[in-house]
Amino acid sequence: INEQNRKLITAIQEELASNGPHLPIYWGNRNWHPLLADTMRQMAGDGVKNALAFVTSAYSSYSSCRQYLEDIARAQAAVGPTAPPVAKVRAFYNHPGFIEASVANIRLALDELPTARRSTAQIAFTAHSIPRTMAENCEYESQLQEASRLVAEALGRDSWRLVFQSRSGPPGQPWLEPDICDYLRELKAVGTTDVVIAPIGFVSDHREIVYDLDTEARQLCEEIDLN
Repeated sequence: INEQNRKLITAIQEELASNGPHLPIYWGNRNWHPLLADTMRQMAGDGVKNALAFVTSAYSSYSSCRQYLEDIARAQAAVGPTAPPVAKVRAFYNHPGFIEASVANIRLALDELPTARRSTAQIAFTAHSIPRTMAENCEYESQLQEASRLVAEALGRDSWRLVFQSRSGPPGQPWLEPDICDYLRELKAVGTTDVVIAPIGFVSDHREIVYDLDTEARQLCEEIDLN
């Protein structure tokens, strides 16, 4: 993830250098170096008076939005009165650039299927599940549905569904469903032969995606003979 962030920062620096505005870019993490408090301290030392935070999560929920605001507030408190005020960029789940990138990646996946079967392939948009009680108090699920709809519309596809992965917590606690593996079994049961899994809830191929999709979901597809 850090390497991908470095590449993202480099791309933004090149864009700002070419087209402006000419602004410095700082990078702070919640759980690993560079830590946000250290970055905030550097910004204060550099004399930054105002800052704009871009959080690399496209959707609104506690863990993907409000918790970052809390992290920023804690970093400001740690630095003290010299810490700059910080405004957060809006959730970008429906931004044309995000939608276009998702469309391009799905088209690449569809191109891997035999031409005669592409039109009947199903699309499963997947995102990290969260507790139902949390989902009822934020726009996470509705934003995911809207992003999926926009991507499917751009692709001219009617056969798609939003599903979820990475469920944790007590078994009796309701989380957002259906689970990606349950949905794959459902597709197989109705005679589906091909499916494209699009992790629209994520902007980075991190360990959770590698395990839940490239390992569990892929192995299940092989077991039930689903491409």
